[in-house]
Amino acid sequence: MSYIEVAPDVKLHVLDWGTGHPIVLAHGWPLSHEMFEYQTTELPKRGFRCVAFDRRGFGKSSKPWDGYDYDTLADDLHHLLERLDLRDVTLLGFSMGGGEAIRYLSKYGSDRVADLILVGAAAPYMVKADGNPDGVDPDVFELDMIEKFREDRAAFIATFSKQFFGVGMLKKPLSEELLAWFGTLAMAASPRATTECVKTFGYTDLRDDVKAITVPTLIIHGTNDKNVPYELTGEKLHPMIPGSQLLAYDGAPHGLFYEYRDRLNDDITAFAGQQVRERQTAF
Repeated sequence: MSYIEVAPDVKLHVLDWGTGHPIVLAHGWPLSHEMFEYQTTELPKRGFRCVAFDRRGFGKSSKPWDGYDYDTLADDLHHLLERLDLRDVTLLGFSMGGGEAIRYLSKYGSDRVADLILVGAAAPYMVKADGNPDGVDPDVFELDMIEKFREDRAAFIATFSKQFFGVGMLKKPLSEELLAWFGTLAMAASPRATTECVKTFGYTDLRDDVKAITVPTLIIHGTNDKNVPYELTGEKLHPMIPGSQLLAYDGAPHGLFYEYRDRLNDDITAFAGQQVRERQTAF
């Protein structure tokens, strides 16, 4: 574990495990890099170097008052890649991390990024608005999310976590203990960051940013995602990114990185490995 300064008085907490082809993992809201435990402990065994970081405001990273827009988060990612001198990276973004990755590629290009994996990405445009009539009603972000966790963040996280992992009366894909642990990760975030990031992933239109993606892209999304609806995101992203691959996990919830971890790890391995082999062949 280490800390890397990406802006004045802002340091990101970074996990850097394994050797070989680098995979940089950008976590989802409102968690930290620790959500990827079942990826960062497995992928290094398969010859990958996993670099996972806590976004500013989350986990053990600095928690400044401002800087939770996609431009600033893309800047943080850019400085992280530069500080570690990472090249030919597989950039993997989960949920809000997917939006962060898309803005990074739009702003900085693909000099350091060889390919992209979007898992449950909150993109291209979430909120219902002119030009996006089938989007999510703004009240979902303002009333069902922001207002509720301003009133009782712990209670909100407890309820949100169950929907996140698809927990119901007849389906309990993870233990109560693990569910509580994910809640602990979420509660480690700054309340300010938690609020501001909802505004970022909820209201930012990334449709023009998506047009800038030129690297090979794999899109993975659960068809039963109640947090980031498949029809609004993964299904729309696929035709917008020429040559992209779409893997729809039938019945999977948003938090598929746990229940579907074996399949996800296999798909990451197959895609990233194929891209490495193709680049090696090209040279």
